[in-house]
Amino acid sequence: MASQKMLTELNNQIQEEIFSSYLYLSMAACFADKNLNGCAQWMTIQSQEEYAHAMKFYQYVLDIGGRVELQAIQKPDFEWPTPLSMFEGALAHEKHVTGRINLLVDIAVEEKDHATNNFLTFFVGEQVEEEANATQIVENFKMVGDNIQGLYMLDKELGARQV
Repeated sequence: MASQKMLTELNNQIQEEIFSSYLYLSMAACFADKNLNGCAQWMTIQSQEEYAHAMKFYQYVLDIGGRVELQAIQKPDFEWPTPLSMFEGALAHEKHVTGRINLLVDIAVEEKDHATNNFLTFFVGEQVEEEANATQIVENFKMVGDNIQGLYMLDKELGARQV
């Protein structure tokens, strides 16, 4: 079984992942309100993915004989001025989550918790992918700028994302 320090941080990560899901769902609602349904679709799928990550942590804590302690979820932002600012927020959030995953890995290595270190390998790779995807989308929005046709095409492209 993992140490109490590790269990505390794993429980904190469950909260972080659920907040991520909640944040992306809020972004999806904001995009839908702006009639950017492709962006809303992308964020809805991202929200579902983050919730699945939370459940992986939840199940892992149970599998190692730990106690899951669910925590309060803070209210996410509700409004963003532009689609670009929303994806910049998503990128900043993914960088925050990467820092949290790195903290967990550091604790696992320090405590020689090989099982947790192995479990976290998936999330280390996942965060590389998450940051790369968000960075690409931010750069695409910057390239499009205020061009309405470009925004239309980018919205269509993001709407093609499947579960």
